[in-house]
Amino acid sequence: MIRALRTASTGMQAQQRQVETIANNIANVNTTGFKKNRLSFRSLLYQNYRKPGANVTKDNLDPSGMQIGTGAQIASSVKNHQQGDIIPTGGDLDVAINGEGFFAVDSPSGETYYTRDGALHKDATGTIVTADGFPISGGLKIPDGAQQISIGIDGNISYKVNGTQATGGQLTLHRFTNPAGLEAIGDNYYIETPSSGTASQVTPGEAGGALIKHKFLEQANVAVVDELIELIQAQRNYELNSRTIKVGDEMMQQVNQMIR
Repeated sequence: MIRALRTASTGMQAQQRQVETIANNIANVNTTGFKKNRLSFRSLLYQNYRKPGANVTKDNLDPSGMQIGTGAQIASSVKNHQQGDIIPTGGDLDVAINGEGFFAVDSPSGETYYTRDGALHKDATGTIVTADGFPISGGLKIPDGAQQISIGIDGNISYKVNGTQATGGQLTLHRFTNPAGLEAIGDNYYIETPSSGTASQVTPGEAGGALIKHKFLEQANVAVVDELIELIQAQRNYELNSRTIKVGDEMMQQVNQMIR
């Protein structure tokens, strides 16, 4: 009976983490460029009461054996980097990445951050920065008084100053062999890890690469209906595991009553 209680408790713990993950996905449904998380599970160790292939008689082998598992646990939490919907905003410095890639950001610590949040701004010096004021790598600037700002699909920035056409640099993208291996640090930023591989800089639109969409933003790739369905499933699984604990407790009560 004790094993059943402990086994069911591992299931409850796993489903609790599932609900927490779903809650975070739903909470970020309006976060620009957010990528949802998905948990994967695996079974815990099995106890072999009789191994498959063990001798039942001299000339006969047990075809399946008898193995009883000890529960479940979370194997991993994976970021789903599927493209989110791209919606028009009309913002002069709003850009969306249509395809794979990230913008590189110079953090105050000197470490490079990566983001798909294209809600960009100008600071007091005209430098193009994120919502946190961190400059986009490359030192891109747009001077005061610039008008008709345009950002091409290849990331080239152009504008007019006093009626004269000028350029302000080019937005570049960075790709990873395994983007799921990036470490999410909050505020829509990721950092490189040994699992993600080293960032490789690419020019938007080259060799079939991602394109830059000016005056658009990428929405979170969270489908609320799918999350609600998974939430219901997680709740039901949690209830079933709690029911298993209750049944195990009732069986132990019956044994105690027999002793009396």
